[in-house]
Amino acid sequence: MKRLLLIMNPAAGMKKANPHLAEILSILGAAGYECLTFMTQKRGDGTTLAAKYAASVDRIVCIGGDGTFNEVISGVVACGAQTPIGYIPAGSTNDFAASLNLSKNVLQATLDVVAGKPTSFDVGRFQNRYFTYVASFGAFTRTSYSTSQSVKNALGHLAYVLGGIRELSSLRRYRVRALLDDGTDLEDDYIFGAVSNSTSVGGILTLDPKIVDMNDGLFELLLVRYPRNMSALAEVIHALTTQDYHSRMLAFHPAKKLTVWADPQMDWTLDGEYAKGATELQIENLHSAVQIVVNN
Repeated sequence: MKRLLLIMNPAAGMKKANPHLAEILSILGAAGYECLTFMTQKRGDGTTLAAKYAASVDRIVCIGGDGTFNEVISGVVACGAQTPIGYIPAGSTNDFAASLNLSKNVLQATLDVVAGKPTSFDVGRFQNRYFTYVASFGAFTRTSYSTSQSVKNALGHLAYVLGGIRELSSLRRYRVRALLDDGTDLEDDYIFGAVSNSTSVGGILTLDPKIVDMNDGLFELLLVRYPRNMSALAEVIHALTTQDYHSRMLAFHPAKKLTVWADPQMDWTLDGEYAKGATELQIENLHSAVQIVVNN
């Protein structure tokens, strides 16, 4: 019988997966898996468990949000295993799951984990930490992950955030320099930045799926320049809502590696989880670093 490591965050999202745990285990058991099941108790448990057991199981399944999935990915990459990972999204945002077109229905997602095939995906390295889909700073980052899902659902993600920045006084500028591996050197005042490998960032900003390949060895770097007047602010809002990457208010470039210089007090998020800033940061794309189960 095949062995499967099941890591579940029982506090994820609205705890929507909790009532279905018995059915989930039944589906996995019927598919021939002997399940080793753990519930996370605190931040970091997913990484510890994945690193400890990844090499001794045939498949890993994560039930939780993007933060929990990030922990599992981090544990697998850190220990050097190539164990396929299935994801049953049960969080409040689930950006990465949206990019993979994973089912929002917990039981259907379980069936897809059983029927799907392992597919290679890139992973990001941010200093000595990992991220699956985005490292970001600035205006939209904090709003996205501090706002309740019910409020975002009611008002609309983008409308909610953009509605909160219609006054210049509400915007904080960050002086940032980014040097890309192709020699591109960007330095300006920005209100937001994201190094992403996803079509959805924070459940709010979206990138055109036609330009995002999640296993091409490249990130998409998006920087939003600080608008110095109301006309420029209107251009920022228009560019983001229409995905106009050629706007003078946006800097948009592919990159495999980049070095970022910024105020060390400028904090980041990795897949929605806090990451401390630094004067100089190294961000790198690890090509085909993980195998994620996808049911096409």
